[in-house]
Amino acid sequence: MEELAVIDDPAVAEVSLDPIRSALLAELRQPASATMLANRLGLPRQKVNYHLKTLEQHGLVELIEERRKGNVNERILRATALSFVISPEALSGVQPDPRDSPDRFSARWLIAVAAALIHDVGALLKGAEAAGQKLATFALDGEIRFASAASRAAFVEELSQQIATLALKYHDAESVGGRKHRIVVALHPSLKASPTVSSKTISSATTATLREEEETP
Repeated sequence: MEELAVIDDPAVAEVSLDPIRSALLAELRQPASATMLANRLGLPRQKVNYHLKTLEQHGLVELIEERRKGNVNERILRATALSFVISPEALSGVQPDPRDSPDRFSARWLIAVAAALIHDVGALLKGAEAAGQKLATFALDGEIRFASAASRAAFVEELSQQIATLALKYHDAESVGGRKHRIVVALHPSLKASPTVSSKTISSATTATLREEEETP
């Protein structure tokens, strides 16, 4: 089982978004049969079987064991990944393009950049796994409280200057064995009462992600 799978096929994305199938995927982080799942979710076994077959046909669940139980074979299934993320590639015709409005202070541009990040890293991850290699990435996530909008603006300006200095220091356009990497830095207000926000504050309020630009061979 993979830790994370990025869904870029529109048909697979559509299948995964069905509420019942989504619930089944969550339950199938641990192996289970149709009967077990029907009891847990309070659904008819026949209906559960129908949805499981659809999930299996689209590669979202897999058979790991068959057990003989009386006159029937009980199929034990498991999700193919612990977590799933739908890539913007699944909506390729309408996915956001950062080049359309490159305004670093635009929330829509930030979303477009984040969407491109999911798309690119998802493709790189597939390539790395197929090659049996580890993908070189880095992410930093934290929280900072600004006293005012002015202090936030000053922080952004100083951060930009520091990143520019580091880029000039380490960028090597002539290195024969070098490889391009992309860096994305994002700053946005924290959600109120968000259960995912850590109470620990670190020195940076940004999410900085360093990712490879080309697919691992």
